[in-house]
Amino acid sequence: MQNMTDGLIVWFTGLSSAGKTTLSNAIYEKLLLAGYRTEQLDGDIVRRHFSRGLGFSRDDRNENIRRIGFVAELLKRHGVIVLVSAISPYREARDEVRSRIGEGFIEVFVNAPLNICEGRDAKGLYKKARAALIHDVAGLDSPYEAPSRAEIECRTDTETVEQSTEKVLHYLKRRLSG
Repeated sequence: MQNMTDGLIVWFTGLSSAGKTTLSNAIYEKLLLAGYRTEQLDGDIVRRHFSRGLGFSRDDRNENIRRIGFVAELLKRHGVIVLVSAISPYREARDEVRSRIGEGFIEVFVNAPLNICEGRDAKGLYKKARAALIHDVAGLDSPYEAPSRAEIECRTDTETVEQSTEKVLHYLKRRLSG
């Protein structure tokens, strides 16, 4: 079991349909089974309930990330391992959260090429964007800035969910025991 000072924030960033939520779900289940206090903050769910009035401009996206970071930090202070899965397209917003959190922030770059993400297109965003029905889709008509110093990179185009999950869990076990 973990003690109250072991809270961490594991921040999954990547394009839509890269596998952030899938990976977060798998890790969440494993951490719960191992007895860790764990919560998930999914970008879509948080946006729907906590950031409903925000759009998809750079400023609005960064504000959404600040809000997610604030909630994650509160949970972390209470010994929770917080799994955040959010596109978080701008490096400056992720780095702002990282600097506020400090050592307890672990960035996971869920890396899949755009063509793979478009093939998965779980939410139909890419299809709608290609048809000019929506705009500001990260990686298409809005930038996505890959992390410059992620602790972990999961290549979901070449790794299975199990391989990526084990990679993250191995890193977490080292952090939690050290």
